[in-house]
Amino acid sequence: MKNKRDRLFFTQLFVPQASQSSWDRRAELDVRLAIPSAQSACGMEVFMKQKLTVSCEGKPCYDIVMTIGFEELAGAALSVSAPERKICIVTDTNVAPLYAAQVKEAFSSAFAQVEVFEFPAGEENKTLANIQTLYAFLIEHHFDRKDMLAALGGGVVGDMTGFAAATYLRGIDFIQIPTTLLAQVDSSIGGKTGVDFDSYKNMVGAFHMPRLVYMNLDTLQTLDARQYYSGFAEIMKHGLIKDAKYYEWLISNMYEICERDPETLLSMIKRSCEIKKEVVENDPTEQGERALLNFGHTIGHAIEKNSGFQMLHGECVALGCVAAAYISWKKELIEMEEYYEIRDMFVPFNLPISADDLDVAKIVALTKSDKKMRGGKIRFVLLDRIGHARIDDTVTDEEMTAAIEELNFKDED
Repeated sequence: MKNKRDRLFFTQLFVPQASQSSWDRRAELDVRLAIPSAQSACGMEVFMKQKLTVSCEGKPCYDIVMTIGFEELAGAALSVSAPERKICIVTDTNVAPLYAAQVKEAFSSAFAQVEVFEFPAGEENKTLANIQTLYAFLIEHHFDRKDMLAALGGGVVGDMTGFAAATYLRGIDFIQIPTTLLAQVDSSIGGKTGVDFDSYKNMVGAFHMPRLVYMNLDTLQTLDARQYYSGFAEIMKHGLIKDAKYYEWLISNMYEICERDPETLLSMIKRSCEIKKEVVENDPTEQGERALLNFGHTIGHAIEKNSGFQMLHGECVALGCVAAAYISWKKELIEMEEYYEIRDMFVPFNLPISADDLDVAKIVALTKSDKKMRGGKIRFVLLDRIGHARIDDTVTDEEMTAAIEELNFKDED
């Protein structure tokens, strides 16, 4: 729990303002949670290996493999490369001690040369300076246009590796091996790559599709609790913008999710990947529908920068989702009861719904530098019901201020 208010909400599960229908739903969920279910999200059967294929312009582009272990990694990588090529594993100081040796060993039987490039972990290191260091490493080891990069880590590693691949020698192939929940359900899919500039999120980047996304779900078991729950913000976002039944399933399975039950995780990750896949196939370069995936990110990114990246991305997205839901309510797009339910559903997953002493004016100002601005207007994503979102460019500074004030927790509260 991030502060006193959140601990109170977690104890109560719903705040007093919640409607009777929310209480009824909670009672129903308590009954359902007590009964083990053999079904996965939205009625899918559970398998311990899944594969999805993402298409680009109507043609198969890359596979998303969800499995346990790294045993099948080399074969999957060879399906999109050749054995005489070199591959560079790009990772960070958090992930390298856990998985770099395993992945290097897996690749050693499949590639002529395997290198490992490691950079300091953390959003503050997602910089052009570290990309420049990676370029120098690739040049020193004679990587050419037929060679490949492999991003082993979370969202920062994936974004940086993808951007390096998009720009080194005007573009080489790369694969994603996401090891965090957030990267598996969101950032590894869709080809968005980039780095931060002057602490502004992802201001320099490119669209560059991976050749493969390989998810070893075992890596989720080594995540600390804060990193694990950070990824859940993006998962909740998927349900809120695209699939009300999935949103309900997440609530129904909250205990299993928190316990990191493998079958539940596979079902959840697969459904989130399906949602992301559908959106990016329809709009690969974010000209329309893909912008809906930015729900919670406009204010969320501003809060993240304002915190000096001391808050995790998912924590800031959770706050941004609450703020966007609040604006949706005040614009009479959703009911008050829906707003309070959305807000409180982040709490059981250890995500903040308020933060201490937010600098409201500065956060509003920071939204003006958001890369989603068009023609001087912020393209805000709002909800018109749970499971359906819309793009709105009429959100005013006053509405954002009120929403951030709603998040702002001070000791005198």
